[in-house]
Amino acid sequence: MARLGRYFVPDQPLHVIQRGNNRKPIFFDDEDYDRYRSWLAEAAADYGCAIHAYVLMPNHVHLLLTPKHKESLPRLMQSQGRRYVRYVNVAYGGTGTLWEGRYRAAPIDSEAYFLACCRYIELNPVRARLAAGPRAYPWSSYRAHAYGKRDEVVGDHPLLRRLGRSAAERQKKYRALFREALDKNFVKELRAATNGGWALGDRQFQKKIAKAAKRRVAPLPKGRPPKTRAGKRY
Repeated sequence: MARLGRYFVPDQPLHVIQRGNNRKPIFFDDEDYDRYRSWLAEAAADYGCAIHAYVLMPNHVHLLLTPKHKESLPRLMQSQGRRYVRYVNVAYGGTGTLWEGRYRAAPIDSEAYFLACCRYIELNPVRARLAAGPRAYPWSSYRAHAYGKRDEVVGDHPLLRRLGRSAAERQKKYRALFREALDKNFVKELRAATNGGWALGDRQFQKKIAKAAKRRVAPLPKGRPPKTRAGKRY
């Protein structure tokens, strides 16, 4: 079955992941992380994306962002991808692509999953045993959220502001979120939604996204083949 095309809904948070080709490394030195992060901040500003959470892993990147326009995310990823690939090929004498096909993206119901998605992203280095805790890993948004460290990539979101009246109170409550383990069902659902390009949320949320995107945004029940535009099943 052909993969459905991407869809982008303005002002709707998305979880995005892009992996290295054959899951090989995309970062080789601290300078690589620094350059990618600096260019990511520039591209987000240029193309109208507010990045709320991110992590740069050795062979992939996670982002939680809100695009301002339908074209915002595609333009950001295209610009960032090309610029960084050119840099890597020049710096390390490589050729060809660095990325494993298309990046994956899924809209998430922010009221239900925004903070959980932040935690999932920023705990990646801990799950991968690259750091004892999220604070020990320098290439993520955790220090900005939990300790107020200046990070040019990170953009605000109303749900983060709701954590407290002052920055200190918000940071304290944000750190407290990480004392609890992530729900395993959420992790499974987030991964499935991102890999499949499905909307992560309840039926009402999925209907809203489907109406805005003008396409199906949830997998069909097992055993039910989809229809083409002509009404034929395939």
